Amino acid sequence: MAPLFNWGVKESHKGTPVVVKMENPNWDIDELEGPSEEDLLLTTKSSSRDKGKGKNAKQLTWVLLLKAHRAAGCLAQIAPALFGLVSAVKRRVASGRTDADIDGGGREKENPTVKSRFYTFIKVFLCLSVFLLCFEVVAYFKGWHFSAPHLELWAPTFGVRDVFDWFYARWVLIRVGYLAPPLQFLTNACIVLFLIQSIDRLVLCLGCFWIKFKKIKPVPKGGDVSDLESGDKGFFPMVLVQIPMCNEKEVYQQSIAAVCNLDWPKSNFLIQVLDDSDDPITQSLIKEEVHKWQEEGANILYRHRVIRDGYKAGNLKSAMNCSYVKDYEFVTIFDADFQPTPDFLKKTVPHFKDNDELGLVQARWSFVNKDENLLTRLQNINLCFHFEVEQQVNSVFLNFFGFNGTAGVWRIKALEEAGGWLERTTVEDMDIAVRAHLHGWKFIFLNDVECQCELPESYEAYRKQQHRWHSGPMQLFRLCLPDVIKAKISIWKKFNMIFLFFLLRKLVLPFYSFTLFCIILPMTMFVPEAEIPAWVVCYIPAVMSFLNILPAPKAFPFIVPYLLFENTMSVTKFNAMISGLFQLGSAYEWVVTKKSGRSSEGDLVSLIEKPKHQRGSSAPDLEEMKEEIRRQEENVSTKKKKKKHNKMYLKELALAFLLLTASARSLLSAQGIHFYFLLFQGVSFFLVGLDLIGEQVD
Repeated sequence: MAPLFNWGVKESHKGTPVVVKMENPNWDIDELEGPSEEDLLLTTKSSSRDKGKGKNAKQLTWVLLLKAHRAAGCLAQIAPALFGLVSAVKRRVASGRTDADIDGGGREKENPTVKSRFYTFIKVFLCLSVFLLCFEVVAYFKGWHFSAPHLELWAPTFGVRDVFDWFYARWVLIRVGYLAPPLQFLTNACIVLFLIQSIDRLVLCLGCFWIKFKKIKPVPKGGDVSDLESGDKGFFPMVLVQIPMCNEKEVYQQSIAAVCNLDWPKSNFLIQVLDDSDDPITQSLIKEEVHKWQEEGANILYRHRVIRDGYKAGNLKSAMNCSYVKDYEFVTIFDADFQPTPDFLKKTVPHFKDNDELGLVQARWSFVNKDENLLTRLQNINLCFHFEVEQQVNSVFLNFFGFNGTAGVWRIKALEEAGGWLERTTVEDMDIAVRAHLHGWKFIFLNDVECQCELPESYEAYRKQQHRWHSGPMQLFRLCLPDVIKAKISIWKKFNMIFLFFLLRKLVLPFYSFTLFCIILPMTMFVPEAEIPAWVVCYIPAVMSFLNILPAPKAFPFIVPYLLFENTMSVTKFNAMISGLFQLGSAYEWVVTKKSGRSSEGDLVSLIEKPKHQRGSSAPDLEEMKEEIRRQEENVSTKKKKKKHNKMYLKELALAFLLLTASARSLLSAQGIHFYFLLFQGVSFFLVGLDLIGEQVD
């Protein structure tokens, strides 16, 4: 699908002549012999200061002409965008595919019972809102008032003129006496949670500002790693590198190539490719790639489990049971789409020297496709805040944060003392981090060490990823709460782990986001006696979005879509949180995030341009690498020719109509800020529900 909007157009004017070109071919002015708009504005300002000179009408005409020219171009784009949107909606509806259908890709679905319960809950509110809207419209045309009424206004109900007036008067009495009080109580409770979570977010941002102001940065106690040629003067412990993967043939080559080119003594590190693929073709491709690098001198092994239990945690646990692991002191984990730079180990491992309490060093993620589409841009905003603010602040002030599952170096002793990898949740990375922290191990986050990876480009892949990321923590909370209470750590650390780490950031955030903005706010339009202040709907969310977007300043033009999209994703996060908290069926699902492998070609080119010569090994054959590039190009072109499809997501569509119905009710009662919020949020749900955001799915 062609993009409906053009985000960001750079403009520059460098004096005469001014060349103005419109994106719409119907508007075109080839050349205007005159000064630039900036020059004209400066001249106009200077002339206004000079009282002896009059205004230059010709200069003002040029400025107005340029502005009218741009406005006409923007208006000309609206009609094609609307036509494109309508045609896309028609295609989605005609295809008839929904998220309740089983696709041909063999992807797992949510538990049908759980899905139907949550969907039924939303449909009940939708049907009720439609009925109440019709009821209120009739009352509006009959002259009834829509502001919050007082009880005494509706007391004389025996002299009504007709049946409808009697029913409407009774309805007002019921909502004033019975519906508004509990709804207002729930509203106030959610507002309190919202404020507490906002204060937590503000404190994190202040901590990040303090780190920037004081230039706080983790420094290795034992000094930097010496050059590889310095022999015994360097700190080169035995490092085990693991690459867990499962049916990820789009990205396996780039990750293996990047890890094989790590700048570390060949005899001091071993690479394990932990392949859990159930596709024989993918298995053979990965095995062939490992064999190729073995011939090039890399110390790399291929492992495939016969019994594939426990997802990624089971895969890592099986690899750690190998007899030769006892010879290694540290283990580094990279997911299949991660590409560490050659100096990754030289920047992370030195922090362990002379620091026996350190159990984990976590690096930051960077994204090769963050500007691919609107969905990846919005994901980049979230993850930039997560790493630069949440992880960095928790690392500096608490020495604890959740392990991100990849791009990190563990001390093997810390893993063993914590009990090793467990398959009890779908967030094995957070599980091992919590258990290691309870045993007294400290963590360090390196904000200046980045490891490239890719973001999900389709909404389907992102939705499944977020479901796993938000159901797993609630599973873990139920399991580890007794251990946290019994642990021999300080009261402050227990408070941080229970209240801040789990309850506030993993449970409260999705709960109030969905409940307050997707359910309570629409209901207050039909029960106006329960009110939500404008600062809750507009000002506080705007400030929080501004703080979230600070770590990614280039994304400021997307601050409004970011706010709307975060509320839209709350339905998925809330559903996942409930599934994990109450141990429902969908909480145990693990769906591997779909990868596109867009960075493969670029990485192969970089390896050719800057081949890595390791001591005692030869560089990969460049002709073979070039052939691989051609093969990647053919794969990309083949992917583009594949017919793609989109789904319609029922829960998002139902909420879209609920919010739009509430916005219509808000329009009748002239509630300005609430109307605009409900309208734009409803449109956001509608676009996401029709899968008009992100890449289409093969």
